[in-house]
Amino acid sequence: MADELDDRSRADRRAIEAIIGRSFEDDEWPTDAMPSGTRVRVVQDDDWAGPWAEVFLGTVDATVPPQVVRNPKARPGELEYSVAFDHPQLDASGDGPYRKAVIWARYLENI
Repeated sequence: MADELDDRSRADRRAIEAIIGRSFEDDEWPTDAMPSGTRVRVVQDDDWAGPWAEVFLGTVDATVPPQVVRNPKARPGELEYSVAFDHPQLDASGDGPYRKAVIWARYLENI
């Protein structure tokens, strides 16, 4: 999967790996996950105006292979995806702009 990464995504991956303290090199792409290259709409949560300031488009990318969300608020088996945004975005707190992020599947609609 790392062979599919461009130089910028490779650098992004190295930075994320340094933060979390492990490599994604041997992680496999889950068979039931959206493939890299899938066009998505990033949507807001039904219960609050977040986690992003607005609804926007992006593409699932291979910077980080989909992972099961490890959070008590996650749905069982919910995956998170690396998504490259069509245009830089602000989060619901006004921070950013971000050009990509790891986003829970519940905030992604396949388009």
